[in-house]
Amino acid sequence: MSYADIQKRESEGAEGLHQRPAVAPAVDVFENKDELLILADVPGVGKEDFTIHLEKGKLTIEARRNEPAQGNLLASEYRPFDYRRTFLVPQGIDADKIVAELNQGVLRLHLPKAAALKPRQIQIKAG
Repeated sequence: MSYADIQKRESEGAEGLHQRPAVAPAVDVFENKDELLILADVPGVGKEDFTIHLEKGKLTIEARRNEPAQGNLLASEYRPFDYRRTFLVPQGIDADKIVAELNQGVLRLHLPKAAALKPRQIQIKAG
């Protein structure tokens, strides 16, 4: 393929993919001695419509809000779109123990700290 072919393809426009609007969900982040807790507001999304993954220190939350059921009174005010948000996760999070819960449109992500990061009291030995 020559440079002229590439130029021609670019001028023809991108492929016709159906793109939906994406918004960053409102979140609150809390930290205590044991974990980081992320609360994300994602109304209208079921647990089957989520993709949550951690790769190379980045935690990505993606969710798809679909059309409401027929007969729903809020259908005229309801728009389908995607939620998308990415966080940089600090070192020391135990990735194997991350837990996600969804309850009434709020996603709760528990990111437990590894034991090495937890504060601890140092005892003094008499000697």
